[in-house]
Amino acid sequence: MAFYIIKLLITTVLIVLISEIAKRSSLLGALLAAISLVSILAMTWMYVDTNDPGTAVEFSNRIVWLIAPSMTLFIAFPLLIKKGLSFYPSMFISIALTIFAYYSVIFVLGKFGVKL
Repeated sequence: MAFYIIKLLITTVLIVLISEIAKRSSLLGALLAAISLVSILAMTWMYVDTNDPGTAVEFSNRIVWLIAPSMTLFIAFPLLIKKGLSFYPSMFISIALTIFAYYSVIFVLGKFGVKL
């Protein structure tokens, strides 16, 4: 249980730290967010928990297939804001479009025999 709390605290601190850095420098905040800290943390915690690098490799391979649909959020959100929608509706629509993009990619890949 103590290790779970430590994982939670480290992960939370990093996310808060990135958001605080982004307030001061959007470029630096974006750079830190773009290096996929969440994925790095997830792979690290998986390895620490299982001592099996194969689990992290499988996770990493699946992420590769999901990079393209994740761009939906970063394309749709600024477009919607520029079109005059306020923050929360823009975020909600962007997230919904991203979820649809994920499901679409998973569905199409499944038709070609790629299981995620």
